[in-house]
Amino acid sequence: MQNFIKTKYGAISGVPMDGYIVYKGVPYAKPPVGELRWKRPQEPEPWEGVLPCDHFGNITPQVLPTADTPWGAMFYKEFYSDPEFVPQQSEDCLYLNIWVPEQAEKCPVAFWIHGGGFGGGYNSEIEFDGAEYASRGVILVTVEYRCDIFGFLAHPWLSAEDEKGISGNYGIYDQIAALTWVYENIASFGGDPENITVFGQSAGCMSTQVLISSPLTGNMIKKAILQSGVEAGNGFLATPTLAEEQTYGERIVKISRAKNLEELRAMDVQSLLAAKAQFDGEMFLKAMSGESESAGHLMIVPNVDGYVLEKTVGETYKDGTMKKIPCMAGCVTDDLGRTDEDRANNDPGMILTACKDWCIRQAELQNPPAYCYFFDHELPGEGRKDAAFHSAELWYMFGTLDRCWRAMDEKDHEISRQMLDAWTSFMKTGDPNTDSVPAWRPCTKDDPFVWVIK
Repeated sequence: MQNFIKTKYGAISGVPMDGYIVYKGVPYAKPPVGELRWKRPQEPEPWEGVLPCDHFGNITPQVLPTADTPWGAMFYKEFYSDPEFVPQQSEDCLYLNIWVPEQAEKCPVAFWIHGGGFGGGYNSEIEFDGAEYASRGVILVTVEYRCDIFGFLAHPWLSAEDEKGISGNYGIYDQIAALTWVYENIASFGGDPENITVFGQSAGCMSTQVLISSPLTGNMIKKAILQSGVEAGNGFLATPTLAEEQTYGERIVKISRAKNLEELRAMDVQSLLAAKAQFDGEMFLKAMSGESESAGHLMIVPNVDGYVLEKTVGETYKDGTMKKIPCMAGCVTDDLGRTDEDRANNDPGMILTACKDWCIRQAELQNPPAYCYFFDHELPGEGRKDAAFHSAELWYMFGTLDRCWRAMDEKDHEISRQMLDAWTSFMKTGDPNTDSVPAWRPCTKDDPFVWVIK
């Protein structure tokens, strides 16, 4: 495959690798800075010449976990401790990365949305890579989107200046802009724009569910994989109303002491992150005291603005108006929402129940098949085995075990090969079954089959 690609906005060059080419830091929208802070993304300006796409772009501003972070020390060691894989932070972050097989021709496209609780994470984390997807004939795209206060702040000031009278959801609009960019340009890379699978984990899973519930994505998404974050009437992603989200935003702005929108837009990144952090602290105390039930959930998140979402994702699930496409859904052993009582009773927890319910609902609606999995593999630790924690499966389904600090053995590598074969088979055909994967039946009410990966 040629290294130079002509996109709608200009030519780019990538980095040739063994069997594939990777294009890093491809701009899909104008930098959302200055007056574009808290605006829906705009198309990038065309450029002359060839733009070298040879390094990962900036990541959305966020507070990364450290070795001393009580809630994130484990995630720091697992995913964020290698400085080689921690790019610079900036609001100028709307870039995507593309891994393309050599001799690509009408390849299926995998569109990955990272997790991070809508407050962080990024598209070039150490565990993400497209080499194994490319080796299986799939183009992988990873997208960066605005998070935290920059991606999801709703406020009456912002709604008043918007032509539709809405605010928030900027991170979701970023994802839709990136998806549109891929749909319009991926054929130039040898990809098939009519075979795009959107998939994500945690907040990336919730985002995927938003995208397949939104009228704005049209017919661009042909398949979806939902990992560790499905809302199936369980309240996992509450999707607040715009009015509720604006109430949260008003408290954050009050903490910031900005007197008007002009002052708020001019405020530096760290001051805004600090105001949001104080808000998070207040909500945590309210949740602990029982003063507010909603404070126990993620709060600065996608909202029902009547445009990107016309109803909550839970309502969309119940009335069956999500896109009628093949789906996969699953989670890991010790995932979010699993309680001590669940562990004592050997109950996998609320997310696996939600994943099964999601798949069963697809069958009830006579939608294309939906497949359920449960990653129940113990990871090698330091003199022990670690139960599969939230995000643990990412090393395996991206095939990046050799980057992990853990002493992975042949069993780990075999599981990784099976998952990669299943994921890419699904992306190609809507069916995850391959020679290396056990017979994986759709999950239905009469046959609630779950592929247990262990």
